[in-house]
Amino acid sequence: MREYDYIIIGSGIAGLYDALLAQELGSVLIITKGSIHECNTRHAQGGIAAAIGSLDSPELHFEDTIAAGAGLCDPEAVRILTREAADRIADLVKFGVPFDTVDGEIALAREAAHSVPRILHAGGDATGERIEVTLSNAARSSSRITILEYCLAIEILVLEDGVYGVAALDLHSGSIERFGCRFVILATGGVGRLFKITTNPEIATGDGIALAYKAGAEIVDMEFVQFHPTALRLPGVPLFLISEAVRGEGGILRNAEGERFMLNYSPDGDLAPRDIVARSIVAEMERTETDRVYLDVTHLPASIVSARFPQIYRFCFDHGLDITSSMIPVVPAAHYVMGGVRTNYWGETNIAGLFASGEVSCTGVHGANRLASNSLLEVLVFSKRIVDRSREEVNAATTAEREASALPERAVDSGNCPSLDLIALESLLWENVGIVRSADRLREAANILAVWEEELRRPTDRPSYELANMVLVGRLLAEAALAREESRGAHFRSDSPEPSDAWLRHIVFRKKD
Repeated sequence: MREYDYIIIGSGIAGLYDALLAQELGSVLIITKGSIHECNTRHAQGGIAAAIGSLDSPELHFEDTIAAGAGLCDPEAVRILTREAADRIADLVKFGVPFDTVDGEIALAREAAHSVPRILHAGGDATGERIEVTLSNAARSSSRITILEYCLAIEILVLEDGVYGVAALDLHSGSIERFGCRFVILATGGVGRLFKITTNPEIATGDGIALAYKAGAEIVDMEFVQFHPTALRLPGVPLFLISEAVRGEGGILRNAEGERFMLNYSPDGDLAPRDIVARSIVAEMERTETDRVYLDVTHLPASIVSARFPQIYRFCFDHGLDITSSMIPVVPAAHYVMGGVRTNYWGETNIAGLFASGEVSCTGVHGANRLASNSLLEVLVFSKRIVDRSREEVNAATTAEREASALPERAVDSGNCPSLDLIALESLLWENVGIVRSADRLREAANILAVWEEELRRPTDRPSYELANMVLVGRLLAEAALAREESRGAHFRSDSPEPSDAWLRHIVFRKKD
């Protein structure tokens, strides 16, 4: 096997930032199943939250994050996140990320559930793209970082004392190659493609979570999937995220009859947390018997709208919609998973040498509902801590969760089960494990997913590996949502609509030995 010190799976901001830090300590291999530019980071419009303003503080940022997490944030993880934020922003500035400025200082905007303006942007609503391009250019120019594009990681190689490498499928030749290493860092992003309506690109198929589970890592909080309230809905046009910052700038949600409705659902109105806004939109669409609502910015100066949201303005305009004079048709869409591979405060899993960074991980900072724009910050803070930990040569596993359980056994009855394909899977998850859930629909989804998992053929190419990963991750999601018999944060059960103190705990899955 070709040997490296670090193997990083994924080429978004998490993978690139880890690679640029780790290259100072050893050789680095980045494995990515598409091109280096195919990642969720490029689609991040909202920006990065950090308490760097004169009216802000890490303590205030901590309080906002805890409040959004609905009782399930890890307070120490949140303290780390908010305390180390300013230093990580300084790192990006050193790498050359061009943050927007006003009078020579970094400009700060406000988003829902933040008590003060603390959101940094680059290129208006092009923040993720600007960061990704800056970091990928730096990684490409490094002689200590090897990048393998169109190479799909299919197995984390593990012995009793920890990881020793990764098996990967060359998507051009079809050959399988094994690479040895001291450390594996999962940075594969989220699971949005499990759902029929999603803001995520095609690469977000939950690969890292599936790899980690099959290797014996703990998976936690999978029931908490955040649905972004506002994705563009135009006939024949790909779904496109309309940033929460649009509402932060003064955008107003209106129903099909032109009525402002959010104050009927929350005293925070249009700046209510995402889960409340998403469910309110669903309720309003059902009440008015329509398939969309509208986001209105026509009352704002046209020059501010086009300058503040250049990507959104240009995308809509290119598809025949001038948002400065016409309302934006929107629907909720699957956006971000708060759960994932369970890590400690240093990004370590319960498998020695295996780390996880970014959306694939669950550090404890998001709890049951992520505070807007904390995700890019989480990447920076905990990626840095991962590399710092590896510097110490600790290479030890975290303590395994005693209450972790394997996925439940389910009687496989394929009699009335639909045939498995990508469309069927996305529809099942959207309809049964989506914004509003119930025990009956969740149980039906879990049973169907168990049948599909049993009937899966051995994967041979990228589509079949991705489908197998999506079925497994779908099971983890459905089973966790079925087990949590309450509503909390982004997880809403119509048959248990209130939170319960009995559920102030985490659901953890781990494969049987």
